[in-house]
Amino acid sequence: MLKSIFTWWNQGTVGLRFTVSRLGRFVGQDEYGNRYFEARDDRESYDVGRKRRWVIFRGYADASKVPAEWHGWLHYTLDEVPTDEPLARKVWEKDHLPNLTGTVHAWRPQGSIARSGERPAATGDYQAWSPE
Repeated sequence: MLKSIFTWWNQGTVGLRFTVSRLGRFVGQDEYGNRYFEARDDRESYDVGRKRRWVIFRGYADASKVPAEWHGWLHYTLDEVPTDEPLARKVWEKDHLPNLTGTVHAWRPQGSIARSGERPAATGDYQAWSPE
């Protein structure tokens, strides 16, 4: 309970929840637990005739945690809510992954400081610069 009162990075504070319940309506939730809202009217909108849209993240707030279909809805590229009309996926499309940089799951190439091991030897396609 105290966490929700004082921290804004864990699903918003009590004040945010009050504002969302007063001004917004819940429209859907993605597979990561992020919740999406739309304003009840366009009084506080940035654009005339458009209702504001926003997301409350599950856990730490990071924009890369928003899947493509919800990103399109948030930015008014898609009119329909993805839970009502899901995007057609191509066979070659991969599942969405948030940006893992700075986490233990980040990719670390062989020879990097964060990963033990030897750096692979340079191949013949590299020539070191030397001043003349």
